[in-house]
Amino acid sequence: MKISPTKLKGVFVIETDFSEDERGSFSKTFHADIFKKYKLSRNFKESFFSISNKNVIRGMHFHLPPRDHAKLIYVTHGAILDVVLDLRKDSKTYGDYVSVELSQKNHKGIYIPTGCAHGFLSLEDSTCTVYLQTSMYSKEHDTGVNIGSFGMKWGVKNPVISKRDKGLMAFKDFVSPFNKTK
Repeated sequence: MKISPTKLKGVFVIETDFSEDERGSFSKTFHADIFKKYKLSRNFKESFFSISNKNVIRGMHFHLPPRDHAKLIYVTHGAILDVVLDLRKDSKTYGDYVSVELSQKNHKGIYIPTGCAHGFLSLEDSTCTVYLQTSMYSKEHDTGVNIGSFGMKWGVKNPVISKRDKGLMAFKDFVSPFNKTK
């Protein structure tokens, strides 16, 4: 397993251990000792997965304190363009974002610390994206910023976006409660 930093402090691209033979394939997506070495949270409380068709955009989601959480994201089938937006006021990269392709073929995942918004564009039909997070879902703390409000060029003319995500506030209107860059 290889862990590489991005330009956003605490956001890491993870190249998983992968093997393949006549039976199929095998991937290791998490290793507690390696996460400990990089000072990444290992205390995951909940896991979800979504299946998305091509050109679906989900995001940009996060939980407010005290239910904020770190996330580990990877793809078991298909491909996504994963996007992370820094919402931490004291961060040198506040308001900046990174994007990385995660796919069944490239065996990459991404670790996202608290204080960042997360979203993705599905690049293929039937893409399965897995999310592990360090707190449990809380409707009262679940929010996000609009996908078109922070400069990301998604490259899709007619994306499929939920009514909820279309109605999320603009980044410029978000008053961040996130102070500490981890």
